[in-house]
Amino acid sequence: MSATDRSGAATTAGGRAGNRRADAQRNRISILAATPVALRKNPDASVADIAAEAGVGRMTLYGHFATRAELIEAALVESLERGDAVLSEVPLDGRPAEALARLVEASWNLVDQSRALLAAAQKELSATRIRELHEKAEARMRDLLERGQREGAFRGDLPVSWLLATAHVVMNAAAEEIAAARLDPGDAARFIDAVLQPAFAPAATKERS
Repeated sequence: MSATDRSGAATTAGGRAGNRRADAQRNRISILAATPVALRKNPDASVADIAAEAGVGRMTLYGHFATRAELIEAALVESLERGDAVLSEVPLDGRPAEALARLVEASWNLVDQSRALLAAAQKELSATRIRELHEKAEARMRDLLERGQREGAFRGDLPVSWLLATAHVVMNAAAEEIAAARLDPGDAARFIDAVLQPAFAPAATKERS
C-alpha cells in the first residue's frame, strides 16, 4: 500500500470513528432527555421503557449506563445543571424578601418539571447523595438567606441550615400534594412563598404586622 493509500485509509477510519462518537453522544443526549419524560408517564419506568422513549435499543442504553440507578443519577445531574443555568438568571439583589419570592418561584418551576425524576432518584440513590447533588442550587438560597439575616430581613435566631431545611420540606410537601391531586401546580409557588415568608420574617416584623 502506498503512502497515499495509507493516508486515505487512515482518514476514512478516523471519519468512521468520529461518526461513531457523534452517534454515541446523540444517543446519550436522547436517553437523558427521555428519562424524565418516561418517568412522568410511569414512575416505575424500566430501562426498556426509557430506551423505547429515547428511540434506542436497550443494549445501547446499557452501553452508556450500566444500571438504572446510574441512569437516574446522570439524568438528575443533567437536570440540575440545566436548572442552575435558569436560576443563575434570577435577580437576587434588592430586598431579600422579594428576592426570596423570585427564587422560590423559579426553583419551584424546576422542581415541578423534575418531580418524577426526583421521586425515582429518592428510590435509587441515598439521601446523602441527593443532597450532595443539590449543593450548588442550595448554595444560592443559602447566600440569600445569609444576606437577609445580615440585613435584618430574615430571622437570625435560627441557623440558616434550619431555614434551608424548612424550604426543602415545604417544597417537597407541595410536590406530594400535587401528586395526591390536592394542590393545583399553578398555585404551588404562591403557597410555598406564603408559608416561607412569615416563617423567615424576624420577630420585630411580625409584631409590627
